Amino acid sequence: MVDNLRYIAGYPEAVKEQIRQMIKEDRLADYLLKKYPKQHDIKNSKALYGYVIGLKNQFIRKSNALSKVVYDDRLDVLHQALGMHSLVVRVQGNKLKAKNEIRIGSVFKHAPIEFLSMIVVHELAHLKEKEHNKAFYKLCEHMEPDYQQLEFDTRLYLTYLEAFGALYMSNKS
Repeated sequence: MVDNLRYIAGYPEAVKEQIRQMIKEDRLADYLLKKYPKQHDIKNSKALYGYVIGLKNQFIRKSNALSKVVYDDRLDVLHQALGMHSLVVRVQGNKLKAKNEIRIGSVFKHAPIEFLSMIVVHELAHLKEKEHNKAFYKLCEHMEPDYQQLEFDTRLYLTYLEAFGALYMSNKS
């Protein structure tokens, strides 16, 4: 049994105890599969880029451009579970060139679309708001009204993966 619930460490003890009980009674998978019965089909970085650009154009069209959106096998899910937004600055001649990139942990290739959407929204919000402040979360909730619940459920999903492995059959890579 998982006792170290690191993905939900910041939640109240009563919540963590409920999760421990769900794990002990083998109900966590049922909870997740009932709410999120299938994984998405955005399996490669090209499809991911198109998905992210679609959301960006829908909600924050006037924000900085994205040069790259990829699934990244190297992301440490514990520290960057929601992906990573980076600003890459390079010197070209006598000019500085800045490019925005979003990297999503490859573990989310086999997740429900709702979890991918929440992660993408989180990273897109960083184009406008660098800090995790009130304005940042307001923007996240504007783009994804169920953001808070989806973040919690994504943390439960990561807890499940750590304890038991894959929840969905990975029929495509």
